[in-house]
Amino acid sequence: MNHLSSEQLAHLRGLLIRQRDDIRHRLKENEDHGLEDSMRDMSGELTEIDNHPGDVATDLYHRSMDISLQELEELELKDIEDALQAMDTGKYGICAASGQPIPYERLAVLPATRYSKEYSPRQEKPHTRPVEEQFLTPPFGRSSLDEHEYNGFDGEDAWQIVESFGTSNTPAMAEGNNIDSYNDMEIEADDPDGFVEPWENFIATDITGNHVTVVKGHQYQSYMDSGEGDYLLDPNAKIEKE
Repeated sequence: MNHLSSEQLAHLRGLLIRQRDDIRHRLKENEDHGLEDSMRDMSGELTEIDNHPGDVATDLYHRSMDISLQELEELELKDIEDALQAMDTGKYGICAASGQPIPYERLAVLPATRYSKEYSPRQEKPHTRPVEEQFLTPPFGRSSLDEHEYNGFDGEDAWQIVESFGTSNTPAMAEGNNIDSYNDMEIEADDPDGFVEPWENFIATDITGNHVTVVKGHQYQSYMDSGEGDYLLDPNAKIEKE
């Protein structure tokens, strides 16, 4: 501690005490970021069961953020208290990694630091990614069997069934970029469902299977407008004369 004068130590101690008192005041005024209350009390609801999944997710996100802020301030408070204790024992201002004195200029900015700039942990952002991404990318990477020329029921099909009941996603989060309806947001929403060719949606027969009729619904009109069919093949079609 010989590299710090008594005036410098007094200044640094004052900085640490002010930071410590400020954190304690924030924790007290913020009631520990609301962690003293349960999520049910914070939401004002008697139960979370009947809430929309998006609302529950929002409440959970805010609770997670409160926990993170609480842990960050508690960690900072501990570092400050450790620095004040190090001052009392004569070990303040010594780098925990190299054992060399920490410059006063660095301590004036970060009075609770335990490392010199050269030995400060994690000076760069880590390039590693969470291990769970190995299973999340690509989507349904482990359960989708499309690439294996498998036509049976797989993980992607299971998700499509669940997704058809609705999600909290918006069109901005859809797989495609030309979304006109919430019904088009599902994964591969334009894939045939229960048919192979589009015309199978509007071709009908009687109970004997002999009398073929055309049901001119939405699928029929879309089929014709896309140029797939020919109005001349429909005996009941009205052809406008030019």
